[in-house]
Amino acid sequence: MKLLAFVPIKLTLLLIFGILIGHFFTIPLNLLLVLTLAFLCCLGILFRFYDHNNKSILFGAIAACTTISLGAFIGTYAQPINHSSHYRHLNIEQEATWKLTITDVLKPNQFSQNYIASVISVNEQHVTGKILLSEKPAPDSTRLKIDDQVLVHSKYIPIKPALNPHQFNFKNYMKKLGVYDQIKLNNANHFKSENGTRTIFGYAQKARNHIIKKLKSADFEKEQLSIIQALILGQRSDISEVTYSDYKNAGAVHILAVSGLHVGVLLLLIQFLLRPLRNMPNGRTIILCCTVLLLWGFAFLAGFSPSIIRACAMFTFVAYALYLNRPSNTFNILALSMFFLLLFVDPNLLFQVGFQMSYAAVFAIVWCYPLLQKLWTPKNKIVRYIWQLLSVSIAAQLGVLPISLFYFHQFPGLFFISNLLIVPFLGLVLGTGILVISLSLIDMLPKPLVWIYNEMIGIMNSIVAWVAEQEAFLFTSISFDGVQLVLSYIAIGAMIVMLTSISFKRTVHFLVAVLCFQSWTIYSNYKASTTNGLLIFHQTKNSIVAHKAGKQLYVYTSKPERSAKLIENYAVKERIDIIKYDALQNSYHINDILFSRIDSSGLYLKENKGHIVLLTDSPKINLDRLITDTMPQIIIADGSNYHSYVQSWKATCQKNNIPFHHTGEKGVYTLY
Repeated sequence: MKLLAFVPIKLTLLLIFGILIGHFFTIPLNLLLVLTLAFLCCLGILFRFYDHNNKSILFGAIAACTTISLGAFIGTYAQPINHSSHYRHLNIEQEATWKLTITDVLKPNQFSQNYIASVISVNEQHVTGKILLSEKPAPDSTRLKIDDQVLVHSKYIPIKPALNPHQFNFKNYMKKLGVYDQIKLNNANHFKSENGTRTIFGYAQKARNHIIKKLKSADFEKEQLSIIQALILGQRSDISEVTYSDYKNAGAVHILAVSGLHVGVLLLLIQFLLRPLRNMPNGRTIILCCTVLLLWGFAFLAGFSPSIIRACAMFTFVAYALYLNRPSNTFNILALSMFFLLLFVDPNLLFQVGFQMSYAAVFAIVWCYPLLQKLWTPKNKIVRYIWQLLSVSIAAQLGVLPISLFYFHQFPGLFFISNLLIVPFLGLVLGTGILVISLSLIDMLPKPLVWIYNEMIGIMNSIVAWVAEQEAFLFTSISFDGVQLVLSYIAIGAMIVMLTSISFKRTVHFLVAVLCFQSWTIYSNYKASTTNGLLIFHQTKNSIVAHKAGKQLYVYTSKPERSAKLIENYAVKERIDIIKYDALQNSYHINDILFSRIDSSGLYLKENKGHIVLLTDSPKINLDRLITDTMPQIIIADGSNYHSYVQSWKATCQKNNIPFHHTGEKGVYTLY
């Protein structure tokens, strides 16, 4: 199948290309607007005055340029800092009075509760933009809610980047959401205004909170209730780490995120229930309207999260295709839904992992499922049904495998078992859940139904937990970089094209793609095996010194259990095979690099001249004297030191013209 024969697919790819240009390159917004309007005018002129039969090449070229220009414009416009009204252009250096509206409540952690807020004004001057608010964890009753209006008197600070290599970069994550800075809240610097106006998002959260309150008054067990909230309401904050880890390791974590799978099952359920309306006058139109209303009603119930918006948009197009009785042209439907979401909802969706995985999975199912069905068509109905479910699961996993390896570095080998045992009954689980919620809202929820649904969720959790326990089939710590991601998709695409219609040319293309993937993997492993260096990581209340010797990593720390996760992330990305832990020493001589560590005792050797000094555990030391005695190349302070000590040492080094590196500000110190 020649996918590029479909016009919507061409336009979507061109729009994506334009969005990437707008995201990664700095182009004046006005210039992009002028270009887009100019290309649109050219299109209009061609369409109006030129002969339709002689304008195909020129018209196609102008249409392509228009789409790319439009993509670049919306990609640039979607970055709030490019707007002249953004608060950063005021150069606010001191404390100011901020008027904010809460637009999103993020999942809390043990350290803070975070919110995303829209900026209305600063010092009564109207501005735009979004900002991150952080406060200490608080009870549900005192937390801010969507649409709450807040007055804050404070100074904003930029969101810190990741301080260690290959660590989750919260700054980049928030930047993709259009958030660059944060304000820390305390009891004295803010208060909630009563003048806030309600939006549909606020009403959605209020409705969800009311439903959750009703469900909590029923006799559901805690774990089961958290799964119900995730499956139907999109609220995953109450799921325990153990349960979430089980679903992730079993390859069933997608079940916990209200997304395309849930909306697809819901669409089938709605179509089945509304089938009798076909015999009525205008029955198909009534079914379409009811289906769309119910889908977006479910989206409202789930809080209009990005995943549910893209899923409902996608299946709205599917519902329309069913109405036209043309559901087979699925590639056009997928392309149109993606084009609609990127153009009219948010072009930054393109950079979200959930968006990428959703479309990769659905696209793979549409493309690969028919091929898998051609391989084998069982005569037995039960076997055929199982094979169909297995084919869908295999196709979906094939589509998301490179993305999953790139972001999460693991692959659940028994994914097909959890999907085979759970997905067929997901319609029953969702349907029963909606019934349970409806009855709870009118206080008519019978206890037998609560018990039945509680047991259903409990059995599902047990199945997932059993699959997750088969650790031999869970492949973790898989090194996979961006180049491998691209090459693997090229190889998968070439393989599917080859299997569609086997020929010598297509076989060669597939083998060349595989050879390129293998060559890059071999080169990456070779490069990793020849790299040596010294690293001083940042971790609060801990010191971590690491020596990378090819594919071996020697880690020196007094708290190996605390540093394990950080070191593991680094090892996976850097293709480390062996990790060895040892206690911290007071001096190191690695690859002709000499450096001394001064701990809380404050002792050092005057004989060590011109070396690197590492200060740990807040030593009470006269730094001027140390500099005079040893004349160090550089002084490094890691995360185990008091902040006040670090500031004092920094000032002393500046006075003596000695380089100073604080890992809490500049991140990991590396020397290769």
